[in-house]
Amino acid sequence: MHEKCGVVGISLQDRDAARPLYYSLYALQHRGQEAAGVVTHDGFQQHSHVETGLVGDVFDEDDLGQLNGANGIGHVRYPTSGALDKSCAQPFSVSFKSGSLGLSHNGNLVNADEVRDELAELGHAFTSDGDTEVIAHDLARNLLEEDLVRAVRRTMGRIHGSYSLTIMHDDTVLGVRDPKGNRPLVIGELEDGYVLASESAAIDTLDGETIRDVEPGELVVLHPDGTGYDTYQLVDSDSTAHCFFEHVYFARPDSNIDGTLVYDARRELGRRLYEEAGIDTDVVMPVPDSGRAFASGYAEAAQDAGADVDFAEGLMKNRYVGRTFIMPTQDERERAVRLKLNPIKTTVEGKRVTLIDDSIVRGTTSTQLVELMRDAGAEEVHVRIGAPPIVAPCYMGIDMATREELIAADKSVEEIREEIKADSLSYLSIDAIAATLDQERDDLCLGCVTGEYPYDIDGEATDREVERPVIQSSLADD
Repeated sequence: MHEKCGVVGISLQDRDAARPLYYSLYALQHRGQEAAGVVTHDGFQQHSHVETGLVGDVFDEDDLGQLNGANGIGHVRYPTSGALDKSCAQPFSVSFKSGSLGLSHNGNLVNADEVRDELAELGHAFTSDGDTEVIAHDLARNLLEEDLVRAVRRTMGRIHGSYSLTIMHDDTVLGVRDPKGNRPLVIGELEDGYVLASESAAIDTLDGETIRDVEPGELVVLHPDGTGYDTYQLVDSDSTAHCFFEHVYFARPDSNIDGTLVYDARRELGRRLYEEAGIDTDVVMPVPDSGRAFASGYAEAAQDAGADVDFAEGLMKNRYVGRTFIMPTQDERERAVRLKLNPIKTTVEGKRVTLIDDSIVRGTTSTQLVELMRDAGAEEVHVRIGAPPIVAPCYMGIDMATREELIAADKSVEEIREEIKADSLSYLSIDAIAATLDQERDDLCLGCVTGEYPYDIDGEATDREVERPVIQSSLADD
């Protein structure tokens, strides 16, 4: 699985927003490593710098110096919709009769093609195949006829899917969260302004205070002078569809999302994993990095229950190895696991090991990790996973895998255990996820672990009543 995207928007009183936006994007770098960008407005005109690459490579001092203005938005991207090139990098900018517009998007639309086709018939020219440009064009069209709040409401009534947005209309920055709240968005206060961001860790980086999560279906409009903000509940929904994988894998452990500190959630998930599937071993080891908090909670629960077990960092991560998915062949991807992770033999040799990870996707990495443990002298290797089996793809902004690639899509837990060659294998239950996050199952997006989705996706089942907007070509009505 690969991270989705990160968005940020800032309005300050009397200093340029470029550098705080830059620092915020650094704090959100884990959410996207393929492209980064900032758009600012100085009260007269818009300034933009968007490129492919990591934040530190995309911006230098000269770039930041040219991004004038106390208001701006930023984005880090992993390509979830649209090709990987500069044309799909964000923020996406457009100038039109009513001014300038910049837009950053975290999530994925289900009906982007329908809206794009309608707008194309009306004369809109698209420069990319991404869904963010669709939102920008639709909003720009509505701004020709409505004020800002009504234009946003109209666009929200036409797009269907997952989105958290930071938008800049001229020098006004606003944030929008989809009616199901699938992707996170928080608002924070700085000493001299306000900030919207995908995660609270970005606000912490700026020495700010998190105020609260933006509510599902809510619009937040920052005052251009940095002195306050206004909120509008534009769409109400009977239920939410928070992505539980934010707490399991994607978000930084030091972020608060939907009222829960991610680190605390992962430790509690680890405790519940022991309660559901604990096994007597000599050592509990995390797969770094996201498995660390799970393993800590699991080991603590085991010790509280009287088990004589140690918690140990038995796998060391080489942080200078690139992402394994760029390796062109399967053999090289498997070799990359050994380049990235190396066991400490004295921790493993002669021991019964419980290996804790956040998920199993294709199974390749898990197979390699079990083999690493055995090569290092482990007597037994038991694998415990801090999430349910992933049985279906994600359409909401996670570049996960196809059904054909997902090992749990057509295999039982026992069959997966045999394939990865572990002595035992257990996953955390969906009920444990819901209880840990203090959410009803109906308020979570569980599509990847149930195959039923909270949005109307062609060819897929839904887990609730879903009303998808009907997009009709105005030309077809003539």
